[in-house]
Amino acid sequence: MASIRDVAKKANVGPATVSRVLNNSGYVSEETREKIENAMTELNYIPNELARNLFHKKTGIIAVLVPSVANPFFAEFVECIESELYTYGYKTMLCNTVKEGNAELEYLDMLNRHIVDGVITGVHSLDVEEYKQIHKPIVALDRYLSENIPVVAVNHKKGGELAAEELIYCGCKSVLHFCGSKAVESPYHNRHSEFERIMKKNGIKVHSYELEWNRFDADYYEKVIKDIFSNPLEVDGVFGVDQIAIRFLNEAKRRKISVPEEIKIVAYDGTFVTGLTEPRLTVVAQPIDQLARQSAELISQLVNGKTCKNKQVLLDVELHVGNTTRNL
Repeated sequence: MASIRDVAKKANVGPATVSRVLNNSGYVSEETREKIENAMTELNYIPNELARNLFHKKTGIIAVLVPSVANPFFAEFVECIESELYTYGYKTMLCNTVKEGNAELEYLDMLNRHIVDGVITGVHSLDVEEYKQIHKPIVALDRYLSENIPVVAVNHKKGGELAAEELIYCGCKSVLHFCGSKAVESPYHNRHSEFERIMKKNGIKVHSYELEWNRFDADYYEKVIKDIFSNPLEVDGVFGVDQIAIRFLNEAKRRKISVPEEIKIVAYDGTFVTGLTEPRLTVVAQPIDQLARQSAELISQLVNGKTCKNKQVLLDVELHVGNTTRNL
């Protein structure tokens, strides 16, 4: 394999001149540049991309932090963000954090040590103060971290409103509401508060079940469903994220509870798994592809020197009516 010295020798120039051409730094005459490029072609010279990136203090890598790709929402987001980052010329380093207590901090340290150019984080395990001490390119998915870290999220308040209105329209009088943990500050709490506000305003009883913080594993969700059905509630409606909604639906069917006649179910997120159920779930769908697109655009801007003080991108959500709330 040819080296930079081989190219320099063939072009009859010094290695430093070849380096200037490779890194586009400093003056090199057109005649000399052409000789070097011809030499590289003849020798089939492949530049050391890592060395060149380090010279420019960039790696071309963005770390994407998610709790677990076993969660359908994050699995779909990762697939979309990898494609979006590629269009900006970046490679994706995928970081699952839920199983290792200090993983999030270690990946952020990689940003400080210039191993990655930026971080897109969708995890909620590290204290906010840790992020406030880092002045590097970071984009947060669905979480407030600091005024210098832009947030990409959806209009969760509208999401809670759509879910509430659908269950009200379908005649529900008492509903089970699976809420996210209040252990961290996040825009997603808006959907829970808005859902409960509208329900109570309309005289509908709400039974709230707060899920544990940072739990995404199947065993935990199964435990939750077992807990619910072992202490039966008089409810005719259910609202929760996709995985909870699907498991509730499956258990209801197993117990011969008719859906939607006896109980109506609305899921939140609208990931690909909701298309695999029978009956088809009614969902409040997040635009995961747009979340990825906005995250990639923002991290690219930050890496290239733009500042985004108090920046928040809020995307729309949609209600997709299925057979778990109405007989269509």
